[in-house]
Amino acid sequence: MECLSETRAAQDEVVDIDVAVRESNIQDVLGELDAELIGLLPVKLRIRQIASLLLVEKFRKQMGLCADPPSLHMCFTGRPGTGKTTVAMRMAKLLHRLGYVRRGHLVVATRDDLVGQYVGHTAPKTKEILQKAMGGVLFIDEAYYLYRAENERDYGQEAIEILLQFMENRRDDLVVILAGYKERMDSFFLSNPGLHSRVAHHIDFPDYSLEELIEIAELMARQQMYAFDEDSRAAFREYLQLRTAQPHSANARSVRNAIDRIKLRQAVRLVEQGGRVVKQELARIDAVDIRQSRVFQGGLDGAAADSPAKAPQCQGDR
Repeated sequence: MECLSETRAAQDEVVDIDVAVRESNIQDVLGELDAELIGLLPVKLRIRQIASLLLVEKFRKQMGLCADPPSLHMCFTGRPGTGKTTVAMRMAKLLHRLGYVRRGHLVVATRDDLVGQYVGHTAPKTKEILQKAMGGVLFIDEAYYLYRAENERDYGQEAIEILLQFMENRRDDLVVILAGYKERMDSFFLSNPGLHSRVAHHIDFPDYSLEELIEIAELMARQQMYAFDEDSRAAFREYLQLRTAQPHSANARSVRNAIDRIKLRQAVRLVEQGGRVVKQELARIDAVDIRQSRVFQGGLDGAAADSPAKAPQCQGDR
C-alpha cells in the first residue's frame, strides 16, 4: 500500500480534472470506441467508469491519499463477434494514455500459443508470449481451453500457473484480459479460483439486436464504398432474421462475412452481365446478390467462416 500521512498532504491542494482529461487524450480513445462499435452501451459505460476510476486513482496518489495500486486484470464475456477484441485494443490504448502500461500494445493469444505438446514445451511458450505482452495487454481468447479437467496429462495447468505468477508479480507492467463465452468462463473460474481472485473487472458483451446488425452492415458497406438500395436493404434484413436463428451466428463477424460474400456475388453478376457499367452500378448491392445465399433455402451461409474456431481475430471482428 502506498500511503502518505495526512499532514504531508496540504488540505488546499487542488487538481484540475478537465485539464487532466484533456492532457491524457482519453476522450479520443472513448470517441474511437463510439465510432467503431455500434450499440454496446453497457460495455462503453463500463469502460468510461474504469477510465474515471483510474484517473481519480492517479489524483489520489499525487495528493498523498492512501491508495492500493488498482487491479487491472479483466474478463470479457460474450459470444463471437460482439466486440471483445476491439474493446481490448482500445483498453490497451487507454491504459497507456493514463500511464498504467508503458507501451499500450495488445498481444492476442489462444491455448495453442501458450500450451506445449510435450514435457518442457509449455513454460518457454507461455513465457515468450508473456514477454511480448510486457508493457501492454495480453488478451487470451477462449481462455477456458487452457484447463482440461478430463485430461490429467494436459499441460494447460502449467501455463495457468505461470500466468498467475506474472499476473501477481508483474501486474505493474502487464494487464491480462481473459475472454470467452460467459458460461464457460464461469466454470473456468470455479476450477481456477486463483485466476478469479486476480480479475477485478468483469464485462459482459451482449449480442447485437437485429437493428444494430443492420446498422453495422450499412457502416461496413459505406466504409468499402458499397451501398444498399431499398430492395437490397429489405433483402438483407430478411437474411439477418434467418441467419441469426441458425447455429454459429457470430454477430458482427457474421455480418462482415456476409458482406464479403455479397461482394463476390455482385462481381460475378456484373462480369456475366458484361457491357458498359456506370460507377453507381459498381457500388450498388442488388437484392439478387443477397437472395442467392443458401440461407433463403434453409441452408447455412458460410457457417464455417463465422465459427470462432475458424475466423481470424482482428479489429473488424467487433
